[in-house]
Amino acid sequence: MARQVRELAYDCDVLVVGGGIVGLSTAYAITRAAPGTRVTVLEKEGGPARHQTGRNSGVIHSGIYYRPGSLKARYAVRGAAEMIKFCAEYDIPHAVTGKLIVATDRAELPRLHALVQRGRENGIAVRELGGAQIAEYEPEVRGLAAIHVGTTGVCDFAEVARRLGEASGAEIRYGARVVRVDRRPELGVAVRTAGGDVVRGRVLVNCAGLYCDEIARMTGDEPGMRIVPFRGEYYSLARERASLVRGLVYPVPDPAFPFLGVHLTRGIDGGVHIGPNAVPALAREGYGWGVVRPREVAGTLGWPGAWRMARRHWRYGAGELRRSVSKGAFVEAVRRLLPAVEEGDLVPAAAGVRAQAVLRDGTLVDDFLIREGARAVHVLNAPSPAATASLPVGREVARRALAALPSV
Repeated sequence: MARQVRELAYDCDVLVVGGGIVGLSTAYAITRAAPGTRVTVLEKEGGPARHQTGRNSGVIHSGIYYRPGSLKARYAVRGAAEMIKFCAEYDIPHAVTGKLIVATDRAELPRLHALVQRGRENGIAVRELGGAQIAEYEPEVRGLAAIHVGTTGVCDFAEVARRLGEASGAEIRYGARVVRVDRRPELGVAVRTAGGDVVRGRVLVNCAGLYCDEIARMTGDEPGMRIVPFRGEYYSLARERASLVRGLVYPVPDPAFPFLGVHLTRGIDGGVHIGPNAVPALAREGYGWGVVRPREVAGTLGWPGAWRMARRHWRYGAGELRRSVSKGAFVEAVRRLLPAVEEGDLVPAAAGVRAQAVLRDGTLVDDFLIREGARAVHVLNAPSPAATASLPVGREVARRALAALPSV
């Protein structure tokens, strides 16, 4: 009888905070790996995937950019194939389009050749192209050289997240913003929501994205990093000009930064997304310059790593800010790849915000960062390609959560 009372004191075995694609993939993985495990997901919004998951380019990344052996490389290569299979199985709109990475300046050629080698080390088929061969794939794109990656695609990640939640069988509570976490290592966790509900679980999984560091601190774990939000600003090509782009076109990225630069993406709806520009946001959900949350700004300014990052990368940041305030400057960046584009061809589109983890020394965390505490697993950095890699990432987080469950 005593054991039964103790069992009834818990609302679930695993309590997941965050209903984005990583949180819902984790719930999905847990119920598949350990049928009968009770999972509850708390999401503060009225539905799934309202922030990072639902506000990106929708690209299924191949894994070519990432350092061989890194979590990003391993999860992206595996995750891309699994994502395409999942979309096909659940009838989710998707397409394998391939993409070009184009060098427009001679200084970029060594980095382009390094990407070829990196792709091959990661097991990705890559075709090298001369300038004249670019037109085979993208007649309007110009460059000195390019590489074609055939395994890249596009899909609707918000729909993927929704279907993951449904297929998991987890209890998903929307409109449930976490305001307090009471953890007792010998007993588990009790989470209070803004609505006054208390949810008790044996193990907490923190997939809170833009607020993951705050949830970690509520739990009593010091994450050793802070989220510094960067807004990704997008335009779309006017519908009558969408034929300028057939598929996906990327510049050669600067390896010093975890951003891929302004790129062109034909989505599953036939529209062409252009961006993102990356600028510091004045709120963690600051989708425009007019959204300012003083407490969150103060939190960023109070983190020593934010100042060290700014001193180290101010020149790069100045260029991003210039493109943010000047549409003409943004068009200049696009014209490096697509000379035919005119300023009037670009229509403002919805922005996204990236939850960038920054260490105390100013380092921009470039890989997945998953840490554990007593009865807790924290996903503290889930960078691009997190949506692509969400199925294998979810399995890894699930493995750690299940290992943290007490045997009785």
